[in-house]
Amino acid sequence: MTSGPIHWNYDRHELIADGVVHAIGVLAAVIGVSIMIYHATVFTTAGQLVATSIYGTGLILTLTMSFLYNAWPVSRAKWVLRRFDHSSIFVLIAATYTPFLQRGWDNPLLFWLLVGMWGIAALGVAIKCLLPGRFDRLAILLYLAMGWSGALAFGPLSDRLSTSTLMLIVAGGVIYSAGVIFHVWEKLRFQNAIWHGFVVTAAATHYMAVMSSL
Repeated sequence: MTSGPIHWNYDRHELIADGVVHAIGVLAAVIGVSIMIYHATVFTTAGQLVATSIYGTGLILTLTMSFLYNAWPVSRAKWVLRRFDHSSIFVLIAATYTPFLQRGWDNPLLFWLLVGMWGIAALGVAIKCLLPGRFDRLAILLYLAMGWSGALAFGPLSDRLSTSTLMLIVAGGVIYSAGVIFHVWEKLRFQNAIWHGFVVTAAATHYMAVMSSL
């Protein structure tokens, strides 16, 4: 199906599979974030609670926007939802790093890395909203660059986070990156559902990383 700049060539079974993946992701995120916020409220500092809340909001927002965009019928509204869906990915990347970098914001490198993450996220949102449909390939590279720029923080964070937390962060990044293969493999049947399966799995891995750091 095609409507203006959107090319939506998925059959009924592909749409159902993608919807199921999204529904699982959104439901798990709502339950998981509720548990996480309660845990942070009871057992952590005010700063960690704020950082965790930012992460939780970004996670639910991104998965919900993806669900709405991918489930919405091809129309002008879908084109608008596409802007929000792609923009929210920038927000999720910055939000995911926030609970980890917050722990070391007394370190200049970690502080400016956190500021830089949100600065790039704001730029990415502006590009997606003001120049929709352009620079899509560049946006994918920006997503990956933002995600892996966190490697710069591993040294300073190594004495603030456990080895298991750091490994979960890396594992989530690897899963996201591997999923990009299916994101761009548009001729593969169930490509969209597979891609979003990688997204949900990576998001769950990073969720475990955040929980293990609290």
